[in-house]
Amino acid sequence: MSLPAQTFPLKGPLLRGSRRPRVALIGQANTGKSSIFRAASSTAVHHERLAGIGPAYEECQVEIGLDQISLVDLPAIDTFHQLQGEVPVVLKYLLWGDRWPAIARHEAHQPEKAFAAPDVLLLVMDATALERDLELALELAQIGRPLVIALNRMDEARDKRLFINVRALSAKLGAPVVPTVAHMGIGLADLFSTVVRAAREARSPQPQPPSPHIAAHLPGIADIVATADVATAFAVPPMLLTMQLAENDDYFFDELRCHFPVQFAALLHARGQASAALPRPLDDEIHADRHHRAALLYEAVTRPGGEFAPPRWQRWADELFLHPRWGMVGSLTIFALVLFFVFEVSAFLDSHTVARLIEWTAPWQPTDLGGVLARAVLDGFIGLAGIVIPYMIPLVLLLVLLEESGIMHRVAFVVDRGFHKLGLHGGVALPFLMGLGCNVPALAATAAVTHGRDRTVAALLITFLPCSARSAILLALGGKYLGGFGVFGLFMLAPIVVSLIGKLLKRRYPETTPGMIQEIPPYAVPTLRALLANTWERSRDIVTVVLPLLVAGSVVLALLSHFGADYWINLTLTPITVWWLGLPVVLGVPILFGVLRKELSLLMVFQALGTQELEGVLDVTQIATFLAFLTFYVPCVSTFAMMVKLLGRREAYFSIVLSVGAALAVALAVRLPLELLL
Repeated sequence: MSLPAQTFPLKGPLLRGSRRPRVALIGQANTGKSSIFRAASSTAVHHERLAGIGPAYEECQVEIGLDQISLVDLPAIDTFHQLQGEVPVVLKYLLWGDRWPAIARHEAHQPEKAFAAPDVLLLVMDATALERDLELALELAQIGRPLVIALNRMDEARDKRLFINVRALSAKLGAPVVPTVAHMGIGLADLFSTVVRAAREARSPQPQPPSPHIAAHLPGIADIVATADVATAFAVPPMLLTMQLAENDDYFFDELRCHFPVQFAALLHARGQASAALPRPLDDEIHADRHHRAALLYEAVTRPGGEFAPPRWQRWADELFLHPRWGMVGSLTIFALVLFFVFEVSAFLDSHTVARLIEWTAPWQPTDLGGVLARAVLDGFIGLAGIVIPYMIPLVLLLVLLEESGIMHRVAFVVDRGFHKLGLHGGVALPFLMGLGCNVPALAATAAVTHGRDRTVAALLITFLPCSARSAILLALGGKYLGGFGVFGLFMLAPIVVSLIGKLLKRRYPETTPGMIQEIPPYAVPTLRALLANTWERSRDIVTVVLPLLVAGSVVLALLSHFGADYWINLTLTPITVWWLGLPVVLGVPILFGVLRKELSLLMVFQALGTQELEGVLDVTQIATFLAFLTFYVPCVSTFAMMVKLLGRREAYFSIVLSVGAALAVALAVRLPLELLL
């Protein structure tokens, strides 16, 4: 029974392409702003300078469900109270983008690249220093754009026993507030969903006026701002321009003096009158008033206490799986668990099921055509059982358990940056782990977590992972004839090859992969129904897709052997086996039959050489070369079947060419140094 299809209601036109909104990340230094950008960023980040000066900003595309945004990480700013250093450039970007108004067109540093003004402002505030950041929030509300606030470092605030009423804070600021722990990825999925909603609704918070004793002295300055010529030339929201002209003597003050001397004289008069009537100069009063209002707001939404603290075990688990320093320990623990299943649990099941089935059917070696065909079909079914029973079922069950419990999402978040080097996202961690057991269910899992270019690259790279069958050959032959150091060296070839092939594939598929938000769901106890349903969903293609091709391949190879094509196969493969690899010519057939199942290559090597002891017929260089080639050449027919299902015939055949080329290159790279040294 197939699972019911899920439907997702659309809340408006998709925000993609020309509709894609730009979101500006804003905040003071050390608030976690850059951590949020790194967690969401794509594999290709664009660096550019604002108007050609100051520190560079970073920009990338991010996918949020079916929508997309352009996320821009701006240089850190503290306040707009004094427009000095990089602050004026950042404010110009927030107000105008690259379309500067009349007052700015005379400046030496003009916009050098096209960048539109942001559609949404994403302010990152430090929950442990909330009062300080609230002043910047009050200033940003005057810009007149949708505002979303990420209340970051909530874990540290909790550890300090500081409770923040997020709902009350959102109501008082007039902007949505989302609690986050950026370095652990907690809350980021909700944050960016809120950003998309804010972009779609396009509602801006109402600027909060200053205290009445200051507001009484601002009408004269507001009248200057409302002058038609001034409003057109500055193109700045009235409240923001009024407060800027009232409180600082920097950018806007100087521009008004240069372009509007009459209004500038009126400004000086209005400021002088206000300063004379107030206890302190007007600019000091405005600054102190903003600080006072932020302090009152802080006191209204915070109080000491430990309300809503998560259970201690959950905090410990998050420290293990999501901490910037310790998170990799948790990921390596999961990696070790998968390897244990591959080399212990799966090996145990294999030895007590499929291995006994092979041993039981071994005496039947028919010589007539009908018997040969029947034996080939039986071998195809045995090959399928060899995938499903020992490797697919236990490994898929384990990884579905980790996924349903929420642990696998945390592993994906931690390894996300590493996969960016391959042009992928951390979501492919699950298929890559499955690939260590068997490439077939790994490819099936790839379809669930990727699409487009990511799916193609991930699928091609998975075929270079040493599955359990390849690992068994490396351990069996390498451990006996090359020693522990030699086996370790051969296994280390895999990450090197995957890294190099990944870089080559980035050139073949150069399109930029949008960033993705790695969701961090709450921990959960998986239900048996969900485990079985998801396991079947990821495994059913094994029967419908792999089995027919596996049986067909077995029949073809059996017919070749039955009609005495061994000699011609060996002769055809001589350029590879003898000239390139330096191996005996009789190893051509074992290499070819490895496309059915890699273990067949090992068995047929012994048959072709006529001995179980290879030391007398192969030297160390030949054994190492053979193992290196066998590890990377042509994925087995089961893997090829899944590649056809997943990517189509063109990319599936490209995977064969890629794997053969890589295997030949790696084998030669192993052979030549060993021949020189030995």
